Amino acid sequence: MTYVGSSAETDSPRFGFIVSRQVGSAVIRNTIRRRLKAVCAEALPSIRGGASIVIRALPSAATVDYATLRADVVRCLERKASA
Repeated sequence: MTYVGSSAETDSPRFGFIVSRQVGSAVIRNTIRRRLKAVCAEALPSIRGGASIVIRALPSAATVDYATLRADVVRCLERKASA
């Protein structure tokens, strides 16, 4: 799930990640968080300035591969937070 807010500022976008215990153990949660951070770092040039983006990882994120996770996040970011 992706939540996007905007502000009047033109600063660089801000990201927040929510990965609850329902996703899995601490190792799995940290892996998911690192993957999400990597995807967002790649997509950073296409995100509008001043956007505040919160990505909530669902339990199904623990079982998908990186390519699928990346495709889902990029699709959501393009739809909701592109410049």
